[in-house]
Amino acid sequence: MNQDYQISLQTALEKKAENAIFLEKVKNSERLDEEFKRQHDNAFTRIDCLDCANCCKTTSPILLQDDLDRLASHLKLSTGQFIQKFVEMDEDGDFVFNQTPCPFLASDNKCKVYSVRPEACSDYPHTNRKNMRDVLDIALENSLICPAVSEILDSMKKG
Repeated sequence: MNQDYQISLQTALEKKAENAIFLEKVKNSERLDEEFKRQHDNAFTRIDCLDCANCCKTTSPILLQDDLDRLASHLKLSTGQFIQKFVEMDEDGDFVFNQTPCPFLASDNKCKVYSVRPEACSDYPHTNRKNMRDVLDIALENSLICPAVSEILDSMKKG
């Protein structure tokens, strides 16, 4: 991960309480989705996920049944074989990868199963979706993982 991204994540950690207060203040804004989308688009003009891949290195997506079936089929495994080889159940009862970094993260930070990646991966960091007020807690946590989310929150606070 490049140094600018590391600094961004360290700053997000230092500002976690401040960001939580900010998100609480804006959660009922009528323009919340629009503002997140705008800042999301702006952030990703400057941030290249392949320079970071911190999400793939540090966390596992929740795997839905469709994800499990699609990944297994892509790898020419039965769903049971795929689960046995790559998956565990977390403390919340969700299926997740059994290791970090992600078993499909290549050394160049590319995803080896990109075309069939889990839905949670394709939607990450979940900052350009509708009903953001429902996932503000996730945005706050993702600001500690993804430099783009940290930048999005900083930009939103500046107005």
